[in-house]
Amino acid sequence: MNQQRHTGTGLALVVFSAACFATSGPFARSLTDAGWTSGAAVAARIGVAALILAVPALLALRGRFAALRRGMPLVATYGLVAVAGCQVFFFNAVQSLSVGVALLIEYLGLVLVVGWLWAFRGQRPRRLTVAGSAVAIAGLALMLDLTGESRLDPVGVLWGLAAAVGLAAYFVLSSKSDSELPPVAFASAGMSVGAIALLALGFTGALPMHATFETVEFAGGQASWLVPVIGLSLVAAAIAYVAGIGGARRLGAKLASFAGLTEVAFAVLFAWILLGELPTGIQLLGGVFIVAGVVLVRLDEIRSPAAATPAQRHELEPQPQPRSELEREDVSATPDGSAAVPVGS
Repeated sequence: MNQQRHTGTGLALVVFSAACFATSGPFARSLTDAGWTSGAAVAARIGVAALILAVPALLALRGRFAALRRGMPLVATYGLVAVAGCQVFFFNAVQSLSVGVALLIEYLGLVLVVGWLWAFRGQRPRRLTVAGSAVAIAGLALMLDLTGESRLDPVGVLWGLAAAVGLAAYFVLSSKSDSELPPVAFASAGMSVGAIALLALGFTGALPMHATFETVEFAGGQASWLVPVIGLSLVAAAIAYVAGIGGARRLGAKLASFAGLTEVAFAVLFAWILLGELPTGIQLLGGVFIVAGVVLVRLDEIRSPAAATPAQRHELEPQPQPRSELEREDVSATPDGSAAVPVGS
């Protein structure tokens, strides 16, 4: 029962995180339509989010700042590759690819997660995982409704593959259940590293940075530029990353990455609500396929206890039962403490 509750909480957190991440499209579009460069939007998103989480992170780290020092290599990798890198790579990909194709390439990261677990943890994918991967990828293609002719620019494809690596790194690093850092501290520190890196690139001119501070179009009306910036940083970054890390630590990288595919379904839903882009029947069918793929992978997790996360394995292990006072009094240890013999035997 505890195992099921633990997994259920993890799934709820990852799906909630995916829904929060999915809001980034409408928020970011209002900024880019107003003249913001993608680099400026991403830097504002993760920089403000790091500031929002700074106080909760400091409170969570009271008396545990040594853990932050020890975890800095992991935090730096997370911030540079999984946060800043993944977003910049994706935005570069959509410069020469359609958004749908770029998303499809980026979400190949879930296949990279399965391959990484096989190569470095010996978790060879079973039939249900392979089937779930195929069904989920098919559902993703349907959700993106890839119709018409799409020009596959080689440079754009390479950027998309780099984004896939960043996405895989996000799920693998987020799932580190042995990390001493609380999720809020891990997310805040990682986003701080990512924001500093992006600002440094902007300062050197390597990443275009331009922002305007005028009224923007949002949800069919006029709004202050602060509305999408706060939405991007609070909902689509601070809350999304903290919930995602908490969920991934409960589920492990593989199941979390598949559950994270629901972000695409939420993105279609929010585009419908906020931008008036009505989903097609094909997209709805794709959503069903994605859910089916997640279910198949979850079934594989249930059938393969060896693939459970350390926290899940601990819950599955039988716990030793305490002996009664009479039993403890009636037992004496040998001089080396290696065995116990009942007194009087």
